[in-house]
Amino acid sequence: MEWFKAVSTPSGDTVPTVFSVRRADGRIAGGAVMIGPETALTCAHVVNDALGRSMFDPRTPGVEQIRLELHRGFAAPERHLVRVSHWIPPRGRDGSPVRDGDSAWLGDLAVLRFGGRSGTLPPVPDKAAMAVGQSVKAWHGSGDASTFARLVVASLHDSLAYLDGEATGMAIGPGYSGGPVWCREERAVVGLVVAHFMPPADASGLPLPYSPQHLIRRSWAVPWQRIEAELRPSGVLHVAPSAPVDRDDPAFALMAEVIDDILPSPYGRGLCARRLARLCDVGQGSEITPPDAEAFASFLLSHPRAVAALSGILRRDDPAGADRVLAAGSLSPVPKLLSPQEYTALRKHVEAMDQSVLARFPEVVRAALPHRAALPGTDSTEALLDQLESLPGDGSSARGEPRVPALLRVMEFAGTLLPAPRRAELRLWADGVAQRLGIAREALAERRSDAQEWSRTVRARSSRVRVLVQVTEAGRGRYRIRTWCDEGLGPRQVSSDSVTTYSASAAAREVLRVLDSVTPADDEERSPLVEVLVDRSNLNLPVDEWEAGRPDDLLPGTLGVEVPLVVHCPELLRRNRRFQSHWRSRWSRLESGKTFVVSEPMDRDTLYARLVNQLDTVRVSVDVPPGPRESTVQVCLALGIPVVVWDRVRDGASDVLTCMTKVATPDLPDEVRTYRANAKASPPEYPGRPVLAWADADRAVPRLHLTEPQESA
Repeated sequence: MEWFKAVSTPSGDTVPTVFSVRRADGRIAGGAVMIGPETALTCAHVVNDALGRSMFDPRTPGVEQIRLELHRGFAAPERHLVRVSHWIPPRGRDGSPVRDGDSAWLGDLAVLRFGGRSGTLPPVPDKAAMAVGQSVKAWHGSGDASTFARLVVASLHDSLAYLDGEATGMAIGPGYSGGPVWCREERAVVGLVVAHFMPPADASGLPLPYSPQHLIRRSWAVPWQRIEAELRPSGVLHVAPSAPVDRDDPAFALMAEVIDDILPSPYGRGLCARRLARLCDVGQGSEITPPDAEAFASFLLSHPRAVAALSGILRRDDPAGADRVLAAGSLSPVPKLLSPQEYTALRKHVEAMDQSVLARFPEVVRAALPHRAALPGTDSTEALLDQLESLPGDGSSARGEPRVPALLRVMEFAGTLLPAPRRAELRLWADGVAQRLGIAREALAERRSDAQEWSRTVRARSSRVRVLVQVTEAGRGRYRIRTWCDEGLGPRQVSSDSVTTYSASAAAREVLRVLDSVTPADDEERSPLVEVLVDRSNLNLPVDEWEAGRPDDLLPGTLGVEVPLVVHCPELLRRNRRFQSHWRSRWSRLESGKTFVVSEPMDRDTLYARLVNQLDTVRVSVDVPPGPRESTVQVCLALGIPVVVWDRVRDGASDVLTCMTKVATPDLPDEVRTYRANAKASPPEYPGRPVLAWADADRAVPRLHLTEPQESA
């Protein structure tokens, strides 16, 4: 019998607790069920419905909160606000979007994370594999006990299972999605309800008269084994302390040896085991007989936070033993960086952060880890924190000291965005984690200094108001435009009209109208930056020369003369995702990076070879004739060069590039505007027509529908 005991749902006919997922109007979108001590699971389309989005919207909800309700008998419902920590949107078998009318799809899972002040949550039910022939139950998202539907698993496939309901009792319908499929025989959750085949309807949507040929009471669900396959790589599934450990795993043999060495006394081992069980909130075995070294090692390598907790117990009196436990644990993929108490404290710090700080977390991670290529394809703070726990330390370690983990580095950078009292509390937390890990104070102080320097350099850039304008051609000198404003908290849509077409003059008037509506900070003296979002064929579109003025207007209203105007091509930047980490790394060096000048035509392969590994090159000046110029610019943007400048009317050596040679890269938008104003006043002296491509890795771009409509910023 195992000495460390899992705490699970009591046996018998106990059923899992179903959470209600509520929409903003109070109606029920579906259900959810606990899958870990602080996590629940529902369908992604239930979250979309709760947030008022289209059912199959693939976008990550980000920092938006979802309302859950928990009903316990006749007591008042307990209300919780949760965020999505892992998002697997609905998708077709080929990865394509799901459309209304599709009868089946993959994915459609959303892991919800409770905050640090969530109170007493229901126990985590056991899980088991779904099998054909199982008798199962499902409940409406209201959690009402009377809503149970009796079903049988009629057919099981790799990614879904078809469930047939009994002819009496409740039938699955709207509001059941996201709820658990419970098997009494297994006393476990065996899947998640996804959809139901509704009776056929006529053209008006009304049900057709009943026919014996109609399909009735058939639903489909995601089997638990498929849920495991989808979620296991992200590390969010709760690992029970009783999970079997491979005894042939080298990590197990080493951990057992370490425990035998550092805790040779049965009394000392028993005392340590009891402290560890309390810290990990698991049951204990005999008060007299302690666990042997193998049972101890098995628990450490099956509970994700046990190794961290044990190192904390050992650090003061046996620092060498704590280091050995951490080293042995690092050979296994199960142990996580933080102890249960450290993780709970971190959750409280994150919950206390303002939405504006949470919205900038992807930017913080990119700044803190500029060379890290593999980060979640999501802007979810929860997903980022989960993955950061598994990333190794950074920096050099000449004398073999432990390196500062990626998570601590990121939290130091995040702390610079907080008010002083909150920042001090977060630093105390980081100091405690670093001390438990045996990290030198000087190493953490160096990372803290890096964070402060980043905060100083980015403060000026991030405070600038942006107006983003997506421009697409509509033929014969007509354009469609969409506009967003970003005052520092991310883009907010100002116009969404995708039908109306504008002349260049009318489009300029619309952009100036939006500029008149923005409100810069009181201490901001710079004019807003206009960022024109185009596809690769419109990089030379002369938007900067568009004039808003009518003949009777007092001012001409030339866009590129009144405000700094840059172009951005998300299509090229996202064309090869492997270069996005290069783009972020280069952008982090904007102040100190190098400029590469292309003054002679260069073929694609040569240019690629010259730039692909030059991560200190942040800017390229293209001074070649029109033919090779377009391909050169596009190769640079596709490689992740954040700043590219050229002259779209070059005739001989470019006057624009000569003037910009001594301009610091961060100052280019304003200096290019000055050049355009001078060219407006004195064309012979300023013959160039500058184009500045500017891809800011720290500022979000709204979701666009260009040549790759499924990609988001």
